[in-house]
Amino acid sequence: MSTLPPTPSQTVGPFYGYALPFPGGGDIAPAGHPDTITIRGVVLDGAGQPIPDALLEIWQAGPDGDLTGRPGSMRRDPVTGGHLGRNGVDFTGFGRVPTDADGGWVVRTLPPGPHRPGATPYLSVCVFARGLLHHLFTRIYLPEHADALAADPVLGALPPERRATLLATREHDRTYRFDIRLQGGDGPHEETVFLAFP
Repeated sequence: MSTLPPTPSQTVGPFYGYALPFPGGGDIAPAGHPDTITIRGVVLDGAGQPIPDALLEIWQAGPDGDLTGRPGSMRRDPVTGGHLGRNGVDFTGFGRVPTDADGGWVVRTLPPGPHRPGATPYLSVCVFARGLLHHLFTRIYLPEHADALAADPVLGALPPERRATLLATREHDRTYRFDIRLQGGDGPHEETVFLAFP
């Protein structure tokens, strides 16, 4: 009996704007929560051009470090069965946002806490975009935790200039910028560090 070789990976987009985004997908923090922060950025290709049809998923611990989140915050329209969006009350630790026509994206969330004692807090990001054979994983670290970055086992293995691609910059009070570069060269246009999981 012969075995067939596995089917090779193929690009699968851009179809992300259909059925995956939902109303309020970037509103991870409960409505009106006083500790809400905003993280925004642009997804860029290797030529530095914005990608208007990418999709980002954000996963994070709550401010207390809890990774379980709160299930059941999504509401369905009882008539159509479609998504009405979040209930605006519960923190799930999950968000899903498409990029806009200029490659921009925005999430409003709560600052992540350390998921275990001594861990450096971060937000996990999964990037889906045209031309990718597989989605990409990266992280967002906030500048408040910059002193602890070298102690993080993942980041400690990176040279400081590469580590910097995972650090959001503060734009003003409670607002941060984090651009994602899928490819790039050196300096300010350096490719974002992406992680491989076994």
